[in-house]
Amino acid sequence: MNDINKVIDEMPDEVYQRLLSATELGKWDDGTVLTEQQRESTLQVVMMYQARKLNQTEHFTIAAGGNINELSKSELKKQFKGEAIAEFKEADL
Repeated sequence: MNDINKVIDEMPDEVYQRLLSATELGKWDDGTVLTEQQRESTLQVVMMYQARKLNQTEHFTIAAGGNINELSKSELKKQFKGEAIAEFKEADL
C-alpha cells in the first residue's frame, strides 16, 4: 500500500487527467477500450488522487480523506442560486 501512496504523491496532473478521461470515457486516448480490470484500477487511482491531492467540494466528488461530498438540497440551492439553467421565450411554449 505504501508504494501506491508514493505513486499518487508523485503523479503529475497530466497523468491524473489522462486516467480520469479514460475512466469517464471507458477508453484510452488512442481509442483502445479499457478492460474491466483497467477500468476498476484507473477508477481506484483517480479516487485516491482526488482524496489525497485535490480539495473538492462539489456534490458527489471525493473529498479529502476519501469521503464522498454529499450536499443537502439547501446547500445545492445556495450553490446554484440566481443561475438560470434555461430560459424560455413565450414563442417556445
